[in-house]
Amino acid sequence: MQNYIKKLEDLKSTKSFRFLKNINEKNGKYISVDGKKMLNLSSNDYLNVGSDKNLVLEFWDRYKNSPELLFSSASARLLTGNSICYKKLEQNFSSLYNKQSLLFSTGYQCNQGVVSTLFSKDDCIFSDKLNHASIVSGLKLTNAKHYRYKHLDYDSLEELLKKNRKNYKNAIIISESVFSMDGDIADIKKLVELKKKYNCLLMIDEAHAFGVFSDNLQGISAQEGLLEEIDIITLTLGKALGSFGAICLANNTIIDYLINFASSFIFTTAIPSINVLWSNFLLEEKFDLLKERKEKLNSLFQQVHKIYTSPSCSQIIPVVLGDSKKTLDYAQNLQKEGFYALAINPPTVPVGTSRLRISLTSEIELREIEELFKGL
Repeated sequence: MQNYIKKLEDLKSTKSFRFLKNINEKNGKYISVDGKKMLNLSSNDYLNVGSDKNLVLEFWDRYKNSPELLFSSASARLLTGNSICYKKLEQNFSSLYNKQSLLFSTGYQCNQGVVSTLFSKDDCIFSDKLNHASIVSGLKLTNAKHYRYKHLDYDSLEELLKKNRKNYKNAIIISESVFSMDGDIADIKKLVELKKKYNCLLMIDEAHAFGVFSDNLQGISAQEGLLEEIDIITLTLGKALGSFGAICLANNTIIDYLINFASSFIFTTAIPSINVLWSNFLLEEKFDLLKERKEKLNSLFQQVHKIYTSPSCSQIIPVVLGDSKKTLDYAQNLQKEGFYALAINPPTVPVGTSRLRISLTSEIELREIEELFKGL
C-alpha cells in the first residue's frame, strides 16, 4: 500500500495526478463543469451529434415503442445479448465498407481483441510506436513477436521488415490513420506499398478519422482510395458518430475467427440495444446531416491550420508546452476565460511533451478559436 501512496504522491508533485471532473451538462459545443458553462475543446464528439438534444428527442419519438429499446443487454452477444438491431448495424457497416463487420463493446476491447487473438508465436507484428494504448495492450497479450517502428518513420519500418519478416509465418503492419495526441496522419499509400512488398497484412485504426474524412465518412483509407487494400479496419462509434461501441471490418475468415476466439468479444456484456438503435438511426436516417457537419468541421480545421502551425493535419490540434505544471496552469487559466481545454500530461504523453489537446467539433466557429489563441 505504501508503494501505491508514493506513486500517487509522485504524480501530484509533477502535476500529473488524474481525477474525475464534476460535469453538470453537455449540450452541443458547450459543457458545464462545476456550474460554469464553457466552449468544449476536449470532446471526441466531432460532429456534435452525441450531445444534440433535438436529435435525441427525435430518436426517442421514433423508437420509444420499439421492443429493442432496452438499457441493458444483460448478457454477452453469444448468449442473449443480441437482437435484430445488432445485426442491422453490422450490415450497415458491411455495406459502407464492402467488408464483413463485427460489433465490439468498446474500441479498446476491439483493438486489444484483434491484436491479441489473430497471431501466434510463429507470427510477427510491426506497430507504430505511438499507436493507441489498446493496440499496445494487445501486443502485450499476444504470443506473436512484435516490433515497434519509429512514429510515421517508414524507413524505420522497412528496416525492421527487411531484417525480421522472413523469420515468421505471418506478419501484420498496424497503424492508426489519425493519431489521437498530435492529429498527424499516417501515409496509408506507403503502408500499402510495404505490405505488398513484404507479404504482410495491414490493419488501420480509423477511430479518429471515421466520420471526419472521405465523402462517405469512411476515414483516411477511403479518402486515399485504398479501402480494398486494407485487411483489417477498426473504428469506434463513440467519437464522430456520438454513440457507443466499436466495429472491426475484415473478411469472413477473420470475423468468424474473432467471434470464436477473441476473449474481449466472447466474455463481455454486449452494449445496450438503445445505443445500437441510436447508431442505426444516425447512419440510416441522418447520414446527410452527418456529411454536412463533416464538411463544416473540415472547413474549420483547414482554416485553423492556416493560423496555427502544428504537426496536425486534422481536427486534433496539439499545443505542446512541455512542462506539466505550466500546461496545467494554462489549462486552468483558459477555463477561467470560458475555454474547456484540458492538460494532457505524462504518462499519457512522454515526459517533456505535456500539451493542451484542442479537439475541434463541427459547431465551433473560427472566431472562437481565434479568441482561444489570443488567450494562449
